[in-house]
Amino acid sequence: MRAIVIALAVAASIISTSLAQPSPPPWPNHPIRLIVNFPPGGAADLLARLIGQSLSETFGQPVVVENKAGANGNLGGDAVARSAPDGYTLLMSSGSMVAINPHIYATMPFDPAKDIVPVASVARVPFYLVVRTDNPATDLKALVADLKANPGKRNFGSPGVGSSPHLAAELLKKMTGTDAVHVPYRGAAPALNDLLGGQLDFLFDPGIAIEHVKAGRLRAIAIGSPQRSPQLPDVPTLDELGLTGFDADAVFGIYAPAGTPAEIIARLNTEINRALTTEALRERIMAVGNVPAAMSSDEFGERAREDSRRFGAIIRERGITAGN
Repeated sequence: MRAIVIALAVAASIISTSLAQPSPPPWPNHPIRLIVNFPPGGAADLLARLIGQSLSETFGQPVVVENKAGANGNLGGDAVARSAPDGYTLLMSSGSMVAINPHIYATMPFDPAKDIVPVASVARVPFYLVVRTDNPATDLKALVADLKANPGKRNFGSPGVGSSPHLAAELLKKMTGTDAVHVPYRGAAPALNDLLGGQLDFLFDPGIAIEHVKAGRLRAIAIGSPQRSPQLPDVPTLDELGLTGFDADAVFGIYAPAGTPAEIIARLNTEINRALTTEALRERIMAVGNVPAAMSSDEFGERAREDSRRFGAIIRERGITAGN
């Protein structure tokens, strides 16, 4: 009997202690940091600010966008990979950091396949092949003819070595038998500025050039996606123009440090996908030349693996490394 009384007392003590333990505060209860691994003004930055505003309204907490550019996204990715997996530090990135960087860097500061996890896609980013309007090349045929007549004398810019726009241009060179000099930048915006300024001959742009196309400063020759863009419906795809199977777009989305609780990732995915159904957000994403793209976390991760297989072949064939 005495043993039973002692056992009951111990059990009561355990229950009392567990009841007295404060439950963890609901997430989120303070500001969320959303790191963008490219400079201000590019596609990743614009999408981060749009989705950050939506999440801030949903959660009732500020979502603070912080740009941490460098090494084709590796610096920002590493900062997130090293952060506490508590849902308060997230990453907005293109798939290139996850799918492409491991192919072009001899060493990485972190392992994108293990140290960060996909949360939700935000947008599919088509790449527009653009030139200045004073460029004599008014269509793809003329551009290719000019490149063939001047091998290695024309140049193109990109957000960085191994970035999706860089690989789109490499694919163009391969499929047309042409050559041009690659000029890498730390983001799409500075590359676009130099195209406008006359320092570059052409580039593949992730939508931020659309306003310049509509204003008559740039000419969109083609789009590298399988489908035409609703923003520039008269611009043909490269596939339509004879480069059969040309497909070089990117998916931008949110990642979190590995170990982030599954319930937080699930809630983020649910809220981001819900936001992408709202007409206001969809219109703002499309206004900058992108296409809203809702996916599950698993689907987003699989898309990165597909891109790794597809672009990895181009990288090996063209001998692309972070040093060239």
